[in-house]
Amino acid sequence: MLSIALAGKPNAGKSTFYTAATMAEVDVANYPFTTIDANRGVSYVRTDCPCLERDQRCNADNCEDGKRYVPIELLDVAGLVPGAHEGKGLGNQFLDELTNADVIINVIDASGGTNEKGEPVDIGAHDPLEDIDFVEEEMDLWLAGIVERNWESVERKSRSPDFDIDDALADMLSGFGASPKQIATVLRELEYPEDPIQWEDDHREELARLVRERTKPIVVAANKIDVAPEENVEKLLELDKPVIPTTAEGELALRRAADNDLVDYDPGDQTLEISAEVNDAQREALEGLRETMGEWKGTGVQGALNYAVYELLEHITAYPVEDAAKWSDGSGNILPDAHLLPTGSTPVDLAYAVHSDIGDGYLHAVNAKSSREVGEEYELEEGDVIKIVSTN
Repeated sequence: MLSIALAGKPNAGKSTFYTAATMAEVDVANYPFTTIDANRGVSYVRTDCPCLERDQRCNADNCEDGKRYVPIELLDVAGLVPGAHEGKGLGNQFLDELTNADVIINVIDASGGTNEKGEPVDIGAHDPLEDIDFVEEEMDLWLAGIVERNWESVERKSRSPDFDIDDALADMLSGFGASPKQIATVLRELEYPEDPIQWEDDHREELARLVRERTKPIVVAANKIDVAPEENVEKLLELDKPVIPTTAEGELALRRAADNDLVDYDPGDQTLEISAEVNDAQREALEGLRETMGEWKGTGVQGALNYAVYELLEHITAYPVEDAAKWSDGSGNILPDAHLLPTGSTPVDLAYAVHSDIGDGYLHAVNAKSSREVGEEYELEEGDVIKIVSTN
């Protein structure tokens, strides 16, 4: 399961985002370090289900009339403060938790209602642009410190006649989630001395930055747009970075209202419909939220999750089935499973995602949409329905 981490300073709305996205109860309060121990839960990315191409919708648990929700892990950790890479606040704990994440959502307070330490101030008093690079810089310096502390082992290995710097760095940074392929790509972008003993701090810091960019891509959730000054949001959207306007509180309110049958709303919808009698205060709040959603095409919570997986990580959704004609499993369940795979994945990769034994016994595959057999090198596309034929 892919893992998305929520990062940012205290009081930016990470825990509210987490609660809205998972509907798991966590502590949410207006003071720093409400979150001490990391919260882990299951959330979902949303895509169009292939059942939309058939006369009848599928009966999968995670499909709502053609809106398919695919599970991912969501991680909410302690807020980050200046100097976190040096251990200030809960910095070391926070940064350690990020090593297992595939992608990061940097939740910032777009309203400017919290200062750099996450302490409440008047709306607009703090410039949210200052919070954009904050997480990246702390992560880069933290990783650079790890590289520095372990560099002596690289220098020792360099004395061996069969020394390979790609392998040495891959060993050192594997705990950060860096693959040998990513290390090789980073080294092609980096200018560095051939002898590791001659590396300077600048080389190691640049290495750390490039590795972090490759292994922990970041999308910004510009939170609290419902109360943010318009000029704040405009400045954020002008940045050369992915920024998703977000109201985590709005999403949480909608999910709770939907659970109580007050509104018709599925996560990721761009509007809401009031479906029951509500009091004047509730109607006013829902109408205000509908106006915000109309301006920003939704609450942004689902949009940030989707962007992280489908855009930054460049994943697609594929659906394994046993019956290519009915698009079902052996029990007749239509499109029961959905798997997130990197762009460029093949039917063999999908077979292994289903089960290692299925992959080991792979024989061939059939594209259920076209009813044609596809080769091992066929690159899966978003929404592909694939029958895998295996000896196991």
